[in-house]
Amino acid sequence: MKFFVDTADVEAIAELNDLGMVDGVTTNPSLILKSGRDILEVTKEICGIVSGPVSAEVVALKADDMIAEGRKLAEIASNIAVKVPLTWDGLKTCKVLSGEGFMVNVTLCFSANQALLAAKAGATFISPFIGRLDDINLDGLDLIGDIRTIYDNYDFETQILAASVRSANHVKDCALIGADVVTAPPSVIKGLASHVLTDKGLDQFMKDWAKTGQKIL
Repeated sequence: MKFFVDTADVEAIAELNDLGMVDGVTTNPSLILKSGRDILEVTKEICGIVSGPVSAEVVALKADDMIAEGRKLAEIASNIAVKVPLTWDGLKTCKVLSGEGFMVNVTLCFSANQALLAAKAGATFISPFIGRLDDINLDGLDLIGDIRTIYDNYDFETQILAASVRSANHVKDCALIGADVVTAPPSVIKGLASHVLTDKGLDQFMKDWAKTGQKIL
């Protein structure tokens, strides 16, 4: 399963990328706002750090305008995935841009039927939002499973990019279900290494080592 990092924080991306933990990046208007930077400038910098897909989102609502914005964003670098919302206009945009050879990430997916439409429109990635479904007392992981089954039934090549991932358990469950990608904030990815028993065991080892009076270096 591939790890995308969900941020426009260049330093955080570079840190994880140096460890080989970044297969791609996802951004959105909220993350661009948080970065405080120009979308074209920061996206270009991210594309220079990461070799995998970097999702940059259109902000228009009508297909013609989305297509124009998508083409503009795709000019930034060859690894841009144009991100469009799962609306009819977004699906139209997906069909056009994917037909022109661009990667397209269809976002804000909350149902299996939406994911089916995106796959038929030629999406490279579909981004179902787990956490936001959990927020309204629905199981976001059930959606990942439903999409996996549908895509496998019909050999769709669209990759499931699990989004709104908020915990280590979300990551684990997505891997068990068979999501192709998870995108998560840097804190969630780094948190995967944490376990209370690891900390407890290491503390005991250090105490015992100190008692030996030895040094390695």
